[in-house]
Amino acid sequence: MNPRLVLAGNVIVDLVIEIPALPERGGDVIGSHAARTAGGGFNTLVAAGRLGTEAVYAGLHGTGPHGDLVREALAAEGVRTVLPVREDGDTGFCVALVDSGGERTFVTSFGVDARLTAAELAVVAGRLRDGDMVQLSGYGLVMPVNGPLLARFTAGLPAGVTVCFDPGPLVADIPGEILGTVLARADWLSCNAREGRLLTGHEDPRRAAAALRERLAPGAGVLVRADKDGCLLAAPGAEHGTGPGAEPVHVPGFPVAAVDSNGAGDAHVGAFLALLGLGLDPLSAARGANASAASAVTRRGPATAPGLAELVAFLGDDPLAERLAALSTRPAPSA
Repeated sequence: MNPRLVLAGNVIVDLVIEIPALPERGGDVIGSHAARTAGGGFNTLVAAGRLGTEAVYAGLHGTGPHGDLVREALAAEGVRTVLPVREDGDTGFCVALVDSGGERTFVTSFGVDARLTAAELAVVAGRLRDGDMVQLSGYGLVMPVNGPLLARFTAGLPAGVTVCFDPGPLVADIPGEILGTVLARADWLSCNAREGRLLTGHEDPRRAAAALRERLAPGAGVLVRADKDGCLLAAPGAEHGTGPGAEPVHVPGFPVAAVDSNGAGDAHVGAFLALLGLGLDPLSAARGANASAASAVTRRGPATAPGLAELVAFLGDDPLAERLAALSTRPAPSA
């Protein structure tokens, strides 16, 4: 069976408001555009699914307008859910303020997604299969109820399951014991430069990537995303000089005219895992993820990650394009 991407995190609703600049404290500002869309881990699932990886949502979803929107969006992208509808409340939401420079500022309000139970995680664990890739987010780990449960769930995953952890903007709020448990089991850690700095104290993404790899188990790898500059890869193994002790490798980005950076990091994570699952080595998967994120930011709206044919076209005469084109001839993901 082909590897699946299973999100053991949250898909919530994003209320995105474009503004000229953040108001001063106690002030107000008039937004120029607003939209309500599926967000959170949704973009990661979409990015992987559009590249041919079966995407599965193993998080909570409630009743009400937010839950309905999330389920409709997941169904439209062919993403399956594991857990049934929770009837004790609605799905949470996030207000994303996007200023004229493209910088994003968030305020998140969780719903039923913050109230996992051990029984629900047992259902998720029972549905996993060998070769699956499980994606975790720091948003889940900061929650008083979900954090300890997700840490225990992660620690108990079998060796045949690949764990990827994205600490997210709230990384500094994750309790140390919970963070340590997840890092000890993570096969991949993917974060942006700010998150890398908060985790290590290093402003330089290359030094942060090297320091983060030292915090993981032997054989685990790290990606530090650097927006338009691509990413730093500290990969496991000896391939391409990125083995243990080797310096992290800078994987260049793709220059584009960005119009909406919302969800770019999620697109990068989803594409990277999908390409790994399709058999690419970490360096090639990281370059493909850079291209996927670059393509995504050239279009407005949520979940703008490209499909495989779009990614090949975006790459043009890049040598990676031919390798990705060959993937399109493979059989569709198993059900």
